[in-house]
Amino acid sequence: MKNSIFTVLAALVLYPAGAQPVTPQDRRRAAELVERMTLDEKIGQLVQQRGGGAVTGPDKTELSVERLVREGRCGSVFNIKSFEETERLQRIAVEESRLGIPLLIGADVIHGFRTIFPINLAVAASWDPAAAESLARVSAREASAMGIHWTFSPMCDVSRDPRWGRVSEGAGEDPYLGARVAEAMVRGYQGDLSDPSSVLACVKHFAAYGAPQAGREYHAVDMSERVFRDSYLPPYRAALDAGAATVMTSFNDLDGVPATANRWLMRDLLRDELGFGGFVVTDYGTIGELKAHGVAGDDAQAAELALRAGVNMDMMSAAYLFHAAELVREGRIPESLIDSLCREVLAVKFRLGLFDDPFRYQAKEREKCYYALEHLDAARRVARSSMVLLENRGGVLPLKKGSRIALVGPFADSRWNLIGSWVHFAEAGRTSTFLDGLRARFGADRVTYARGCDPHKALEGGISEAVAAAAKSDVVLVALGLKAGESGEAASLASLALPDAQRDLLESLKQTGKPIVVLLVTGRPMELAREAELADALLLTWYPGTMAGEALADVVSGDYNPSGRLPMTFPRTVGQIPIHYDMKSTGRPADESGKPNKYTSRYLDVPNSPQYCFGYGLSYTTFGYSDLRVLTPETAVGGEVRVSVRVTNTGGRDGEEVVQLYVRDLLSGVTRPVRELKGFRKVMLRAGESREVTFTLTPDDLSFWRLDKKWGQEPGDYHVWVGHDSDCTLGGSFRITE
Repeated sequence: MKNSIFTVLAALVLYPAGAQPVTPQDRRRAAELVERMTLDEKIGQLVQQRGGGAVTGPDKTELSVERLVREGRCGSVFNIKSFEETERLQRIAVEESRLGIPLLIGADVIHGFRTIFPINLAVAASWDPAAAESLARVSAREASAMGIHWTFSPMCDVSRDPRWGRVSEGAGEDPYLGARVAEAMVRGYQGDLSDPSSVLACVKHFAAYGAPQAGREYHAVDMSERVFRDSYLPPYRAALDAGAATVMTSFNDLDGVPATANRWLMRDLLRDELGFGGFVVTDYGTIGELKAHGVAGDDAQAAELALRAGVNMDMMSAAYLFHAAELVREGRIPESLIDSLCREVLAVKFRLGLFDDPFRYQAKEREKCYYALEHLDAARRVARSSMVLLENRGGVLPLKKGSRIALVGPFADSRWNLIGSWVHFAEAGRTSTFLDGLRARFGADRVTYARGCDPHKALEGGISEAVAAAAKSDVVLVALGLKAGESGEAASLASLALPDAQRDLLESLKQTGKPIVVLLVTGRPMELAREAELADALLLTWYPGTMAGEALADVVSGDYNPSGRLPMTFPRTVGQIPIHYDMKSTGRPADESGKPNKYTSRYLDVPNSPQYCFGYGLSYTTFGYSDLRVLTPETAVGGEVRVSVRVTNTGGRDGEEVVQLYVRDLLSGVTRPVRELKGFRKVMLRAGESREVTFTLTPDDLSFWRLDKKWGQEPGDYHVWVGHDSDCTLGGSFRITE
């Protein structure tokens, strides 16, 4: 162990306080308003209901949301589907309630509003924070035009288990990449909140929601504080530092306490340590779910636990609506706590400018905003940059000019399935399918289409039709994968294999002897060992969104050189899960380079290594790395380390490379990962061009949750690698001194 690491604590690195989403003036105006409010009105600001619905009280009385808004007993509504209803409810709030407090109108705008971008995991695969910011900016502009002020995004949950369907909504397995995506999305959504085209961001799901046991949605989470702080907290923290105005509680428990009742999470960590100054909303109905968790006997106790934990807004359980006043009258909750939680909600409303202009959207902007040419162009650019080329034997891609193409498979012409899940406001008819895009690019007479099979069952004559199409073509593109509903919330899967009907189709097409290109439509890593054998090329398209067809045509034609890289490890088999690149060594690490030793940490039936590693992805050109130099071979704790490398496009096409930097702490007071991503840069290089790329490692990059339970650095020796993916080998060393 390093000498005196617990006494040498110079330049201790603390978590930085998050950027404040509200100003002192916002807080002052909120405090003044609270003084004029009744208890019921204050509680009303803590209540969120679905627009257009009704609530049934304990006495079986049904209360419409419209009535609650008029009485000042509902301060927020969400997922209203029309501009007219949004405006109607807002007018009731500001013109008919006693104090005229405007509604905060939220919605699940996850990867697009009308113009749908690729799913969030795909955007992370672009390894381009500007792409994530573009998604959020376009989403904000289109959503705000309908009167929406607030989106329940970004999802900042790190996940290492692709059985969990909601990996599609996050940025993957890595805390560093996830942090860069999270902060970019907050910037894109919020921008300048005084701008009517901005919306509030919501950091979710706080916290550790991405680690459910068995990969099963809503399941329990069990991890050490060290794992939580090192591997799961960084994206949340980055989003808060970017100024996110709201936070959503997660469904799971952490250390035995459900997040919605977890005072340590919501007060000690979020507000006191991380400096969050906005407000916290529950996920859908989670206060009521405290009963099923077994920590509350009834709704009143559940409301009490959530209020004491510091949860400002109750989404859909109505526990605050029907029980908060009772808790105050009984002395179980001080009214001052209600005041404090209400002030935090009102301060955000003031910050958003709702009191100055409750109708801040511009109706005339709506129609020209949806599907604006610049929005469609942005969606197309992000979609093509997110596609990951996994195999390309014999250079079958890009397609040769004049090729006769057979386009086959259940997802080749499926509008809903190409836009993915979480698309409440999408219009599937606006989706450009793969068939649309290829026919527009190559000509309808050059593209023969056959469905082949349904996603989960054979079609009578389907395979023979597909084989016939392949026989008269030069190349076969077969679109396989999972339906949109097989990704996202409540879409956990025990198997990650392609359905049998699709595998049978692929096996039959292989027998034609024609080059096979698999287009994989999915929202998660899958088992692809057999597909990788059968396909000459394998292109991971994800769910690409509204501009799916154009983006695919750009890539397979060679007009765009694929640059996507994997944000999650693809396992060989589901039995390897959880599998991620930044695992730790053990006392008996496996050595798979020579004769295997049974008594090491390894499988008997498969290698430890994945099918495709984190950061992996091919290009139509090749890249070489050389001249890695550690420009700061030694620095003291608190200093920066600079590393440079020469990257060369060694192929015959211009292309983008994602230059990735990984670090390992060689000797520490606690066990550390075998390598961690700590920098990346996406660079465009012309054929034959070389460029020096320089990284700067900050003290925070080299900090972790130490044995003394403080966030900071340790002095010692480190190894650094720079290269194409997490298996890169070109490396160097540096030292951090006391």
